[in-house]
Amino acid sequence: MSVTAAKGFRAAGIAAGIKESGNPDLALVVNDGPRLAAAGVFTSNRVKAAPVLWSEQVIKGGQVSAVVLNSGGANACTGPQGFQDTHATAEKVAGTLDLNAGEVAVASTGLIGVTLPMDKLLPGVETAAAALSAHGGEKAAIAIKTTDSVHKTAVAEGAGWTVGGMAKGAGMLAPGLATMLVVLTTDADVPAPDLDKALREATRLTFDRVDSDGCMSTNDTVLLLASGAAGVTPQYAEFADAVRQVCDDLARQLIGDAEGASKDIHIEVIGAADEDDAVEVGRSIARNNLLKCAIHGEDPNWGRVLSAIGTTSAAFEPDRLNVAINDVWVCKNGSVGEDRDLVDMRYREVRITADLAAGSASAVIWANDLTADYVHENSAYSS
Repeated sequence: MSVTAAKGFRAAGIAAGIKESGNPDLALVVNDGPRLAAAGVFTSNRVKAAPVLWSEQVIKGGQVSAVVLNSGGANACTGPQGFQDTHATAEKVAGTLDLNAGEVAVASTGLIGVTLPMDKLLPGVETAAAALSAHGGEKAAIAIKTTDSVHKTAVAEGAGWTVGGMAKGAGMLAPGLATMLVVLTTDADVPAPDLDKALREATRLTFDRVDSDGCMSTNDTVLLLASGAAGVTPQYAEFADAVRQVCDDLARQLIGDAEGASKDIHIEVIGAADEDDAVEVGRSIARNNLLKCAIHGEDPNWGRVLSAIGTTSAAFEPDRLNVAINDVWVCKNGSVGEDRDLVDMRYREVRITADLAAGSASAVIWANDLTADYVHENSAYSS
């Protein structure tokens, strides 16, 4: 159920001492081929961490033989030293495993503005390399956790081939091509251009529609590696669907583990003039802090949904808007609808449906409520 579910991959997760807690903090994923095809998407934040800048260049070559990931430090906003440390990490992996450093992707996660303890990270690469195993996917997934309460893995099976993956993410979950660290693997024989197409489409419909807290990270990285070890080249549509399934599974796990959350909010916008309008409206609803507080208090305050819709540039007429909360249409034609007391909000998932009555397009955005636990966790995070 992870990055080693597909043939041709080995992984490891170890404690290198980067985290003061002593918990696992360094992961390594190696593609043993015969194909080394790869694609990636990265944060659109203009402030990018050193490992993002490095890996963006690596991905341009269309080949990745290994990915090294650390938790316990983001290596973001660390100046020239940070990039040198990323380069040194890739060189260490390459030297240890007899690879080309230009085909080693690097990913980091943790506190921004703190340099990595290279005296611990580099020896940790050797330890991780020695621990590489075709069964090491779960340990790798555990090693990339930061504030995550659980590790996150997923798999989808094709006809003689597999797509697997792991993810980390519990805070700073907002769209920007990717919203976390994710490594996906497949043993299907798929060229890099097709990997890129499938990954970008899957990301657009899954990770890019997770909007837990409206905060975009500096380190977001999603990689898809193909080993070709299954010796099967599936139809593109079938392969792309499997990639989307794994991404959707991981995205749902991220929302379910969001920092401090007590509710998962499924926001479906229907009746939009086009998909862009639907996404814009869904995003506006997801980021409305008043509404998020109301959901936490189990208050079906549909007026806050309408207020959020009204801040967008989407096509709609105010007196034609309809809103349902957990399938109760509490707002009809921009006014009072069914009795709000009929809405049952006791359960973890809350469903909001916003009908713009302006067309046939739709989109789904996932969000969370705003809680005191979220504020506490993020006010105490650096300490």
